[in-house]
Amino acid sequence: MRQEEKRMTQRMAPEGATIPLPRTIHLVPMDTLDGYDVRPGFYEINGATAIPGGVNFTVTSSGATSIELLLFRRKEDTPYAVLPFPEHYRIGNVYSMIVFKLNIEEFEYAYRVDGPYEPEKGLIFDKSKYLLDPYARAVTGQSQWGVSASDGQHYKARVVKDDFEWGTMEQPLLPMEDLIIYELHVRGFTRDGSSGVLHPGTFAGLMEKLPYLLELGVNVVELMPIFEFDEMQDYRIVDGQELYNYWGYNTVSFFAPNTSYTASTEYNREGNELKTLIQVFNRHGIEVYLDVVFNHTAEGNEQGPFFSFKGFDNNIYYLLTPGGDYYNFSGCGNTLNCNHPVVHQMILNCLRYWVTTYRVNGFRFDLASILGRNEDGSPMNQPPLLQSLAFDPILADVKLIAEAWDAGGLYQVGTFPSWNRWAEWNGRYRDDIRRYLKGDAGMAQAAALRIVGSRDIYEVHSRENASVNFITCHDGFTLRDLYSYNEKHNEKNGWNNTDGANDNNSWNCGAEGDTKDPKILALRQRMMRNAFALLMCSRGIPMFLAGDEFGNTQFGNNNAYCQDNKTSWLDWGLLKENQGMFRFFQYMIKLRKEYRVLRANVSEGACGLPDVSFHGVKPWKDGFSPCDRYVGVLFAGQEKGMRPQLIYVASNAYWEELLVELPRLPGDMHWECVADTWQEVQKAWQVNETNVRIQPRSVMVFVGRK
Repeated sequence: MRQEEKRMTQRMAPEGATIPLPRTIHLVPMDTLDGYDVRPGFYEINGATAIPGGVNFTVTSSGATSIELLLFRRKEDTPYAVLPFPEHYRIGNVYSMIVFKLNIEEFEYAYRVDGPYEPEKGLIFDKSKYLLDPYARAVTGQSQWGVSASDGQHYKARVVKDDFEWGTMEQPLLPMEDLIIYELHVRGFTRDGSSGVLHPGTFAGLMEKLPYLLELGVNVVELMPIFEFDEMQDYRIVDGQELYNYWGYNTVSFFAPNTSYTASTEYNREGNELKTLIQVFNRHGIEVYLDVVFNHTAEGNEQGPFFSFKGFDNNIYYLLTPGGDYYNFSGCGNTLNCNHPVVHQMILNCLRYWVTTYRVNGFRFDLASILGRNEDGSPMNQPPLLQSLAFDPILADVKLIAEAWDAGGLYQVGTFPSWNRWAEWNGRYRDDIRRYLKGDAGMAQAAALRIVGSRDIYEVHSRENASVNFITCHDGFTLRDLYSYNEKHNEKNGWNNTDGANDNNSWNCGAEGDTKDPKILALRQRMMRNAFALLMCSRGIPMFLAGDEFGNTQFGNNNAYCQDNKTSWLDWGLLKENQGMFRFFQYMIKLRKEYRVLRANVSEGACGLPDVSFHGVKPWKDGFSPCDRYVGVLFAGQEKGMRPQLIYVASNAYWEELLVELPRLPGDMHWECVADTWQEVQKAWQVNETNVRIQPRSVMVFVGRK
């Protein structure tokens, strides 16, 4: 036996045993298809992957009778090569083939899949359709915004070479309690000329705003959908205005970044600009979260396009009725069958891919309650997918945030299956704080509970850091519009103002929309300060909408999903106009960071005071009556070896001034007012009296000092 064979035998054999190796290893001869040498591929590597000497293509279908690989020259719609997968290249339901001597920069690819057509069983195979690889890392024909790939019918994919250099970058790994989330739309954030960036509407343009984000003080940016989507879906013109699917909640490919969000074309290097953004932001202590849409796809219902999942295994990827129709728990035509093992595995693989290849720090799951539905559409107690994501080792440091409801009526705020791993958008926080601040009767008790971390919702389930508190987000009014409009004004969307939510809990402060009345304008500014002050002084994870810090407006549109124009683009000119508001946001963020007692229960209390307590105009209140519109919340805590932290948040939602008695402090301490929304400019002052006057519709924050 030669020395090399002997070494191989020793490595492979159990201790004390030998395994004889054949003297000659016979290689399986290569096949030839359409002029290309091919061999069986790597069955466990999904998608198309460049390997030495060629490309490995792996695709799965349980119902197909045959699959063809189609190769295209760039920007051509007719394949120059058609390579049927030989039957002996299939193992189980997986087809895998290595095609040799392919240069990844010279071709694009798609598939054709044949199989039975029995719609009543959910089988709708159609060999005439070009199909996009479900694991495609880059989608062609989408790099220019507003230009679709053959109306979404003939998407093709590229092979991506992953050679990005991450170096020694370490992720911030911020504690949940310290997060301050800033939700933004990549295109809309810098698309307007007022942004002053060199690359408007792109990842590069967002990177140019890093100094601004650092100055503001946020430490998380949550990006609205950046998976490849078709902005031309439902494209139409209304009153001369082009309307697009601007928000992007219509996924075309779960593994591919939206190439129209890049400043330059990245042929076969798709994703590098996004990776650079994440690398740069992480180095500066800012985490990057993706808003992901695993509840449906852009293929819609029976009348929708047919470009990928429908053609591979329609009855597996989608929830179907017994008659083969699409369940529509998403409100968008179809519902992804998330807990089918094949789809479950695809979603897990997808998230792992974004974490390992892009170093994404967290995910917000759109209509996440769908991820917990069974194959018959019913809610599950312990959904396998959600449990897998909660315990997956690759995702161990990743933040998981659920929008804990869906369009099918399932509302799980406080009860979303979590394993103490998932946080939730707290819709009750938004609704209760909005109603309280505008002065609705009977909301004081609910507001107090929301401020202390929604203990009535989460502590009963022993869930920590589960509440993502927000008053505004992409879906609804901006903060400025919340106090400028009583009603939505979505006429420009083309649906006769029937779209969008009607339960906004907004208040126009005395005039609908724009006004020059100085009293109304001053009240609106104060209401915005009130909202942000309470948000920053509430236990839980705060999140706010980009542009709220300088009074951005959507002119009363509370469903601007189709408005790729000045309605949705941030007007950075307002930053100069509303510097006072920006400074207030900046100030309150800094205040929150300074006092951990606002963010977490650091101890059972301090100075003989409980961790949290409620107060009326007189201290120590057991409960609030329906007539109460004043809420006082006292936070008390002391970290080991540190001074005690005492914070009293006084909120007056009443339309008259109130005389408030502050809770008494130990003899060597006094109260200092550190924030007062009645004032635009914040200046701390010592309280020398037991009682203070709090102005109408305002919030004051006091700190206990020695």
